[in-house]
Amino acid sequence: MATLGELERAMMDLLWESSDAATANELREKLAQREDSGDGKGLAVTTVLTVLSRLEKKALVQRERKIRPHRYRAVTSRAEHTAELMHEALGTANDREAVLARFVGSVSDSEAQMLRRLLGA
Repeated sequence: MATLGELERAMMDLLWESSDAATANELREKLAQREDSGDGKGLAVTTVLTVLSRLEKKALVQRERKIRPHRYRAVTSRAEHTAELMHEALGTANDREAVLARFVGSVSDSEAQMLRRLLGA
């Protein structure tokens, strides 16, 4: 699974937070609001489209091509994406047990309870 750059992550955060698909201009406006730079300038829409194209190639977003302007939506949820990253990281470990033990040893008590509950289900 591909890693995300800062702008890619910011755009994915916006898409994950919304249940609706968004146009490049809508995403550009939301990013500008978050930055709150005060200078009235944000990213060029071409920059946003380039980032969306990269995210589409990484199979993280889907473009709705039937209407103009195209609308984009996340292919998976944030939780699914994060779980896939965790699974991928675990898959690269030579000693999976040691990695899992280290991870489990670093979780909070409430997270440990949650893990027990999930494993028992």
